[in-house]
Amino acid sequence: MPLTLLIVDDEPLARLRLRALLAQIAQPEVQVLGEAADADSALRQLREAPADALLLDIGMPGRSGLTLASALRALPQTPAVVFVTAHAEHALQAFDLEAVDYLTKPVRLERLQAALQRVAQRLRPVSAPSPLAADLPVLVVHDRGRVLRLPLHEVLYLRAELKYVTLRTAGHSYVLDDALADLEQRLEALGAGFIRVHRNALVARRAVRALEYRTADDGAGRGEEGWAVRVAPADEWLAVSRRQLPAVREALASP
Repeated sequence: MPLTLLIVDDEPLARLRLRALLAQIAQPEVQVLGEAADADSALRQLREAPADALLLDIGMPGRSGLTLASALRALPQTPAVVFVTAHAEHALQAFDLEAVDYLTKPVRLERLQAALQRVAQRLRPVSAPSPLAADLPVLVVHDRGRVLRLPLHEVLYLRAELKYVTLRTAGHSYVLDDALADLEQRLEALGAGFIRVHRNALVARRAVRALEYRTADDGAGRGEEGWAVRVAPADEWLAVSRRQLPAVREALASP
């Protein structure tokens, strides 16, 4: 679907220039719903036909563009705002009003396109972001002197073994300098959904596929008969201590 726009500027030539620039933009696809020469006219049009975004001048007769941007919050559907103005001194106030961008006249095509792309990303975020997306939560760890940022969705479990902690992902094992207690605090702060299954092990609840009574690695290289969880996709069994068993059962039974 195209990004719907309302152009708000008291100068007809400025509105005409914006239309000419918009006609040259292929991505994102845009549709101009209308034009307004002042804030009151813009609000009337928005109540009749909501738009995704405004290309909004600041200095206009009557209410300014800044005043209009503040009033937009009272609308049932608040449009994004890209300010387009000849004056640079209002930029800080504009961003206080959560403007997506602040363009100064004469507007360059590349800047206008970049602003509209940001509008599209804000209004229609990608439903399945890449695991490398910058806004995904990460766990910062120290692997034998290196500082690593590991996406939380890749971490299967962390287990203390002798003098170090092993962090396991589907494709790699990291030897960490961090203490397990410190890592647990970081995970709790991130709301990461990890379960303590043993005094020496934390497991991502989403990675647990089974809880069974069997022989499993106790973390010290010994087979230990008792309760254990199977962690996928690594397909490894980790021992569950008797002390942690009730909490593990409760965590796995909850939605």
